[in-house]
Amino acid sequence: MGNRFFKFEYLLLLAVFTIATCGLVYELVAGTLASYLLGDSVKQFSFIIGVYLFSMGVGSYFSKFLRRNLLNTFVEIEILVGLVGGLSSVILFLLFESVGYFQFILYFLVFITGCLVGLEIPLLMNILKDRVRFRDLVSNVFTFDYIGALLASILFPLVLVPQLGVMRTSLFFGMINVGIAIVLCFLLHKELQKPFILKAKAMVSFLMLLLTFIFSERILSYSESKLYGENIVYTHSTPYQRIVLTHNKSDYRLYLNNNLQFSSADEYRYHEALVHPVMSAASKVENVLVLGGGDGLAVREILKYKEVKKITLVDLDEGMTRLFKTNKILTDLNKSSLLNPKVKVYNQDAYIWVKDAKEKFDVVIIDFPDPSNYSLGKLYSLNFYRTLQNVLKPQSMIVVQTTSPYFAPKSFWCINKTIGAVFSKTDAFHAYVPSFGEWGFTIAANSPSDDFKRLHRRVNGLRFYNYQFDKLNYFSGDMMSRDVEINRLDNQILVRYFDEEWGKL
Repeated sequence: MGNRFFKFEYLLLLAVFTIATCGLVYELVAGTLASYLLGDSVKQFSFIIGVYLFSMGVGSYFSKFLRRNLLNTFVEIEILVGLVGGLSSVILFLLFESVGYFQFILYFLVFITGCLVGLEIPLLMNILKDRVRFRDLVSNVFTFDYIGALLASILFPLVLVPQLGVMRTSLFFGMINVGIAIVLCFLLHKELQKPFILKAKAMVSFLMLLLTFIFSERILSYSESKLYGENIVYTHSTPYQRIVLTHNKSDYRLYLNNNLQFSSADEYRYHEALVHPVMSAASKVENVLVLGGGDGLAVREILKYKEVKKITLVDLDEGMTRLFKTNKILTDLNKSSLLNPKVKVYNQDAYIWVKDAKEKFDVVIIDFPDPSNYSLGKLYSLNFYRTLQNVLKPQSMIVVQTTSPYFAPKSFWCINKTIGAVFSKTDAFHAYVPSFGEWGFTIAANSPSDDFKRLHRRVNGLRFYNYQFDKLNYFSGDMMSRDVEINRLDNQILVRYFDEEWGKL
């Protein structure tokens, strides 16, 4: 009898461990998908965590009304958690472009998953209360619960997303949930009522999840083809972002987390405007630093200057830089710039890299993604531009992509004002890029005597920039917004401006 109770208790504690691990994975999957599809990772994760914890509380409350056939109910809930949590990512990917109330479906799925997980722990404690001392019961249940949560939080960014991707991760853990239910059905069949029916439910659910897992790549390809409306030629999930490359006629487009990064049809306009004004105006260009720009397209433009002896590129995502070193389509586009012996690539957080750097550079070209969340907003902060002085010489110049002055004028002039609070001389300019509209930049120098219109050098063969800086320097009234604040690290008003302006589109 003792051995049977021992087996019973530890089987159910194993279920607790699984509940905690799988439950947190479903929560992380929902937050990651919301960030991919809706943007603003801080806001999305905050809302997801809040809804999930609230729904767990709702589930815990209603568990007190479950009084009969507790073990059967527990197994059925385990099956339901596996199905709802496992299939949630599939449902969200398929419905994103099809329905106008996507966020409602997202939070509804999070709520249902949280309720089911919230039901399980109190239910389990009620099952074990007559078999285990209360003190030991509480201690064991919460120990396994917290260990499972820790395991999920470590595995998710380091192993699961890079190896399986978001969709297959949720399906895999759905199968684990249902698999535990199957194990309980077979090992505790004498404790269960109508075990045959439970076994059948569990086996059918597992088979459903397994088939979806097997065909998940096709499902993902179908959903992304609907999302982008173009022929997808490459997809890859890194620990930081979802990379999608599409092809339409002669145009290749790169998307990161559902946001267009460039179109091969007109990216030259953006990169020529980003690189050549500062490269022509700087007194020296022997040593150049590029922050962001993991696609190597800015580096391609820099390499056109024979005076350049060394280029250092710092981009967080190794998956991004590796792709642009190895993919034939993309190396043709960037002229294999990242493989050039003059180029050294560091895959690190630019904020930390700049803080620790010992080297000084003649030119710094900053090509970060737009400040759509606080982790990116810090790279446009007053603190970051002050830290940037660590790597600058007295005559160095910098240029920063500063989003669209037409669609987001407050964001654009906020960045410009923040840079102006650190550098002695700044100027703003913009270029029309058909895929994006008007796009803006800020050029800056430490020396007030520097002239951004002075030509120290030029290269031939440019398709867009003709070294007439004045033509990019005029701003019409609908691109102006002077009533803006400086973006500080502890406030990040820029992210709020950006969300307000781009959220209207």
